[in-house]
Amino acid sequence: MKTDDFDYCLPEELIAQTPLKDRSSSRLLVVDRKQGSFEDRHFTDILEYFKPGDALVLNETKVIPARIIGVKSETGGVVELLLLKDLGDDIWECLARPQKRLKKGTEVVFGRESEKEPSHQDPLIATVLDTLEEGITHVQFKYQGIFLEILEKLGTMPLPPYIHEKLKDQGRYQTVYAKNPGSAAAPTAGLHFTPELLKNAEKQGIKIIKITLHVGLGTFRPVNVEDVTKHKMHTEEYLVSDKSAKEINEIKQNGGRIFAVGTTTVRTLETVAKKYGKIVADRGETDIFIYPGFEFQIVDGLITNFHLPKSTLIMLVSAFLEQKMLPKTPNNLSGRDLVLKAYEHAVEKKYRFFSFGDAMLII
Repeated sequence: MKTDDFDYCLPEELIAQTPLKDRSSSRLLVVDRKQGSFEDRHFTDILEYFKPGDALVLNETKVIPARIIGVKSETGGVVELLLLKDLGDDIWECLARPQKRLKKGTEVVFGRESEKEPSHQDPLIATVLDTLEEGITHVQFKYQGIFLEILEKLGTMPLPPYIHEKLKDQGRYQTVYAKNPGSAAAPTAGLHFTPELLKNAEKQGIKIIKITLHVGLGTFRPVNVEDVTKHKMHTEEYLVSDKSAKEINEIKQNGGRIFAVGTTTVRTLETVAKKYGKIVADRGETDIFIYPGFEFQIVDGLITNFHLPKSTLIMLVSAFLEQKMLPKTPNNLSGRDLVLKAYEHAVEKKYRFFSFGDAMLII
């Protein structure tokens, strides 16, 4: 299985640069795995595909203003850090640019108003502890006050590099149910939901269940190897509460379906199921890599956005499409074939792609 097998052509003008004014007004491509068919709808129609007793599982992680720009205290050289993971004791795993100019012990100062201001008055100082491969850098911060409050003042929302427009409302890169700070990127499938849509789902008898996975390098790191199976995922932290575990198990036992909102939710649920054979309360780190051939234990339906070519996310979607496909699927398509066919349809119909783009429902 080669990485190039998951490539497709996308006109640049279809990459959404800004979010829609109304979250739920995005379009929805419904993919039926068993029939290999597509249906063009709007996201507000999504509740038509659920039944009482089904569940929506949401990732309630919250994006932090993880991109910070500072200067090296010795030379004044500019350094950009993207905070990926809190390792404890004020130590963070980051992506650093330019990393080649950093070495162990380098001090980077953030928020300095002038070069003459004494270092002890700076609101945030990072000391480089280690430099690793692919720009990954470990730093330890020194500060006074509350770290997240300082980030709110100094940091910016870490929008993906393919988004070139400035985000006017920072809250549009958060889900309406975001609660637990810690992500370097949004779980974008959830951006389409509004409080009203979630309330209507509950009125319809659909259970709303929440888990957490903090999105880091594991989710958006590109695949740089030819053989898909040789790709190594970075770990990301997740949490499944006792309440959520019980609710998911009850839904499954009663014949309801589990609809995962986003690939991060899929990875969390399938990680726990792979460890324990069922969903239990659990906190830990996952480096699960889902590609065709993976056996899903928990997730019955998936709500997701359109993903980058050759990414781990399109590979996960391919695996999920393949899971419930029947031999009678037209032309005996594989999951990879069907996802590429779906993306070709989306391009033809001019769907909006990636983080601020339209959605796909896989049933």
